[in-house]
Amino acid sequence: MVYLDTSALAKWYLNELRSEDFAAWIQEEADVHISSLTVVETRCLVARRRRNRELSMDIEQQVHATLQDDIAQGFLTLHPVADEHVIGALNLLTLLPSHPLRTLDAIHLSIARHLGTDRLATADGVMGAAAEALRMEAIRFD
Repeated sequence: MVYLDTSALAKWYLNELRSEDFAAWIQEEADVHISSLTVVETRCLVARRRRNRELSMDIEQQVHATLQDDIAQGFLTLHPVADEHVIGALNLLTLLPSHPLRTLDAIHLSIARHLGTDRLATADGVMGAAAEALRMEAIRFD
């Protein structure tokens, strides 16, 4: 089982640095998990890029529809966000005081821990280092 944060998953839907590496890697993975937080963050990321005129409204809608289809087809296993994940994120901020985790990254890490995964894919160096401090394998695409 591997949990994907938004920075990694975005490479599947958008042409970014290391997208080809991510595409090759994810196609070999059989048990890929995300959360509803990942879906919201991906939607916000794509909308921001549209507003910045980096992509069109058609591409934004296509990315969202493809993500929804990947979930519906079972390629990505979707997990809801619960209050226990937010509380777990708060505890991680205490547990990892030297890691400058952002709010949503702490929640992603909390969800991954709650799921019992020992692997997390990310393109965020801070999150990768925090995952490693939690004894997870950080599969990095940064």
